[in-house]
Amino acid sequence: MPSITIRNVPEEVHRAIRVRAATHGHSAEAEIRDILEQAAKPEGRLKLGTLLSAIAREAGGLTDAEAEHFNQLRDKTPAKPPSFA
Repeated sequence: MPSITIRNVPEEVHRAIRVRAATHGHSAEAEIRDILEQAAKPEGRLKLGTLLSAIAREAGGLTDAEAEHFNQLRDKTPAKPPSFA
């Protein structure tokens, strides 16, 4: 699993994270992971594929069976980040 180092965190922010972690019964590191996950993948986020599928169904363009067929054909392999080297 990748690691991240964050430098120059203001003392008051660090203190607030420690307090928040203690409130939740976590270590500061676990609390920071939770904060990052919530920021990067918020609950209720709009997912493009789901939105497009819903639009198609509302427009009468796809049946549930057709949508499921496309879902099975979809490549679920995570995209590789671009290399600029």
